[in-house]
Amino acid sequence: MDHTIVISDCDLDDIDAELEIFGANGLTCDWRNCISEEEVITACTDATVLLVQYAKLSRRAIESLPKLKQIVCYGTGTDTVDLEAAKEHGIRVCNVPDYCTNEVADQAAAHTLCLQRKLHQTNVDVRQGRWNYVDTIPIHRFNTLTVGVLGFGRIGKAYAKRMHAFGAKIIATASRSQEIPDYVTVVNFEELLRQSDIISIHCPANGNENLIDDKAFAMMKDGAILINVSRGVIIDEAALDRVLESGKLAGCGLDVIVNEPMPADHPLLLHKNLTISPHSGWYSEEAEPELKRKVAEEVVRFIKGEPVHYPVV
Repeated sequence: MDHTIVISDCDLDDIDAELEIFGANGLTCDWRNCISEEEVITACTDATVLLVQYAKLSRRAIESLPKLKQIVCYGTGTDTVDLEAAKEHGIRVCNVPDYCTNEVADQAAAHTLCLQRKLHQTNVDVRQGRWNYVDTIPIHRFNTLTVGVLGFGRIGKAYAKRMHAFGAKIIATASRSQEIPDYVTVVNFEELLRQSDIISIHCPANGNENLIDDKAFAMMKDGAILINVSRGVIIDEAALDRVLESGKLAGCGLDVIVNEPMPADHPLLLHKNLTISPHSGWYSEEAEPELKRKVAEEVVRFIKGEPVHYPVV
């Protein structure tokens, strides 16, 4: 069958790499700049293949695109796609889970080091004329700490490897069928919350909305550090605001929030023990072209009837 390849939305500067790969395979692509459900339904009805970044593909949207055969997500997450609806309608959904593994693991490690060594505090203090390490007491050696990795996929595993190199004890939530390094102890969710000095979130958003809520925070150690480079909806932000205000947490590092971009008056920004980055953990000069290339190559494989590399459903 003939295919109409449509990019609904993409916040990258251009689609030159995609067009080059499609062109080399006798295919064309149309970039339509539509993000909302209504825009997708109105503008993409002819699409047989849809490339999406932030566009929400609800059941209603999927059922309004009668020719759709494949969805490819720019990135690791598929939380904007109703996977059940796609499966029911025989639509292949793919992502690109491996283009930024090291970048995101590095971002989590950077937030961890900044908070654990209290660089976020000393950077401000020195600039304001306070040159005194005593203000940062206490700081503990990494080899006295337990780091909990919530989700042990590609990125969680890469983060664990980095923290192990610093000498920390590593625990993780993981399937028993996964290949687990000998330096990682698998525990359940509640045990991870109770035992960890540092918790880093690396699980998908689907099914984990508000996983870290008041009940979860209550299980954590006093003075724990929380890192989230996965998806904002995994943390109940109102509950996070409360534990940062109370001092229950020593700090929190975020690369993601529930509603992005983050407004300047967001209540979390009032906390000095918060480090924040603008969902930039995925980025490197090498990761961006790899993402663009792999998205296009996944489409080409599908259209040619070859096995796709990254099937979700």
